[in-house]
Amino acid sequence: MKFVLTLIYGMSLLSLSAQRLTNSSFQLVNLAYDELNPVISPDGSTLYVTVANHPENLGGKKDPGDIWFSRLTETNQWSALIHGGSLLNDRAFNGVAGFSSDGSEMFLLSHYDASGNIARTQGISVSRNNGSGWLKPINISIPYYQNKSSLLSGSLSRDQNIFVYSADTYGTKGVDDLYVTIKGTDGKWGDPKNLGSTLNTQFQEISPSLSIDGKTLYFSSNGRKGSGSFDIYFTSRLDDSWLNWSTPVNMGSNINTEGRELFYRLYPDLGFSIFTTTKNSDGYGDVKIYNQDEPITKDTTTLAVKNAPDSMVKIKDIGPEPVADKMIKVYGKVIDIKTGETINAKITISSPSISQPVVSTLSGYQTKLPTTNDYSLKIESNGYVSALERLDIHIYEMKELELNFSLQPVAIGTTVNMKNVLFEQGKTTLLSESYPELDLVVSFLTSNSKVKIELRGHTDNRGIPSQNVKLSQARVDKVKSYLVSKGIDKKRITGKGYGGANPIANNDNEETRQLNRRVEFTIKKF
Repeated sequence: MKFVLTLIYGMSLLSLSAQRLTNSSFQLVNLAYDELNPVISPDGSTLYVTVANHPENLGGKKDPGDIWFSRLTETNQWSALIHGGSLLNDRAFNGVAGFSSDGSEMFLLSHYDASGNIARTQGISVSRNNGSGWLKPINISIPYYQNKSSLLSGSLSRDQNIFVYSADTYGTKGVDDLYVTIKGTDGKWGDPKNLGSTLNTQFQEISPSLSIDGKTLYFSSNGRKGSGSFDIYFTSRLDDSWLNWSTPVNMGSNINTEGRELFYRLYPDLGFSIFTTTKNSDGYGDVKIYNQDEPITKDTTTLAVKNAPDSMVKIKDIGPEPVADKMIKVYGKVIDIKTGETINAKITISSPSISQPVVSTLSGYQTKLPTTNDYSLKIESNGYVSALERLDIHIYEMKELELNFSLQPVAIGTTVNMKNVLFEQGKTTLLSESYPELDLVVSFLTSNSKVKIELRGHTDNRGIPSQNVKLSQARVDKVKSYLVSKGIDKKRITGKGYGGANPIANNDNEETRQLNRRVEFTIKKF
């Protein structure tokens, strides 16, 4: 028996089917709010959606997203969307990562503070259902978990032992990268692993989800040639290391459009997939259903036929299409990393041949750039720590690129990792690529004359600990000397070398050890 389920919520209309759908265009149309991260409970009876900037969110219209839900009634209709309440939501971004197989545990994409304020720690959490409703979430510890992105996205495997997520953190290939953490037999989560350069580009890879068997990964990216800004891709895991993946395949024009497609999740038991799109939605995300029986059709690079079991996809390479021109539209927003709010900023885009200032307003920014250059982007805003990013688009054949930036507000305790300040191995000699970021720190301190900072030097744990402390202190002194040589009062800068005492990643291999070799500064007075 086939039945269509309808949810009416304000200006929203969601049509779903619990059986095979005859059309792929069943979507949530909402002109006022942004729907994100749709997740269906294991029994198919409840739909959870993160709704951004709704006036009834705990943080009001400035709230980046609260969890709302709708239940399937006895008459096969969806109830009106209901706010998830103050136990599941705070004033930060809130979303569902997944469920235990019996539906008694709900995993959430953030930590929660006992006082009800925004949590200072990061990670995931779990809420248990006592039969009457969801209880207060309990935070789960994941070592070295950090995410500087304003968007939290990820999903938990059905057996609750694998968590794949996106993060802008130490060691990313670009901005947001895909990571995995695995629960050990002792019940503790392991160190996160970056899923590697086959999947991660210098742009954004977000909203990952796993197939039931854990062999296929679905995610969204704006770093590949696609139909629009973010397209949905899939890839197959080639071994149990979680580092080897097949080349990602675009899921085709039945799903991907010139809009932004995110949060793809496959529900083979229900016969459909669910995701969000901004197609025909004035820039807001709408929930959409895709019938699993319909083939994925030709996109600009591949032909994929989805008529095989979960995680088995037949692929035929048809080659790239010619590039229409050599310009790319770059657009996006600058966001307060603490609140998720869009802020005004100045973006200076530089290459050997141009220096182009771009104003980013509360509505965002957009510009056009030649695709034949590498660029550096300096992002500045009053009251925020400036940021420096690099952009290499000459190898990408795309017409549009969405590129969002997050800035940290100037506040006591804010710590900034100067990720491009590099030294010769075992020495205090600065590499030439360090100077643009050091000059950005000079500019920041010049513009914020009341700010005092502490430089902090770190190494990995190899070698003699006392020598590591000495080396990290010498590197701190080197950075301080450079800042003072540029006119910054030395009384505004203190510094300390910590050696290998404060790792942000494990020291088991070179890829993660290099993340621990870093110089940071922390704002001590403002």
